[in-house]
Amino acid sequence: MKKPGAGVATGPGGLADETRPEQGAPYLFGDLLALARADWVRRMAGAVAERGYRDYRPSDAALMRLLLRRSTIAISRIGSPLGVTRQAARKLVDGLEQRGYASEARDQHDARSVKVTLTPAGEAYARAVVAAVEALNRELAERVGVAELAVADAVLRATILDEGARVVAARIPPPSHGSKARERMRDKPTNG
Repeated sequence: MKKPGAGVATGPGGLADETRPEQGAPYLFGDLLALARADWVRRMAGAVAERGYRDYRPSDAALMRLLLRRSTIAISRIGSPLGVTRQAARKLVDGLEQRGYASEARDQHDARSVKVTLTPAGEAYARAVVAAVEALNRELAERVGVAELAVADAVLRATILDEGARVVAARIPPPSHGSKARERMRDKPTNG
């Protein structure tokens, strides 16, 4: 029997969330992962907004970093690195184009190929997105430490069973051991 007031709250995505977990209740990794993702997306939007861009979309982070690394890329080559279909890549590019962050043009050597390029406004936006990603990653590494981050990284990779998603995840480097968090961990006194 629950105590009065110990009801069920609903968090992001409508997840049922006991205000006080029952002893012996099953561990709900998926719920925790969904909550963490929702919080990360919210914090990303806030960090990008602080840099002057209030039109951030969660799909922008990976796409803007990809476009910033390459001066020009064919739309047909965007889907694979992001783990999405060509149709989804087309929608993502259309969204950037509508906001003035990207332009597209037919390839001069192959009229079937459409190339995407960041506009000057898109380059500035991409730099703001990259800075926000780096700041959030740095903050997390400093809060939990590199060793814990490496464990979380391994657990997240182990949850990915889809081969296409595994290929994309393999392109993401593991946590860096050259961060301030490592220095903090090194300077901590140890017992033993």
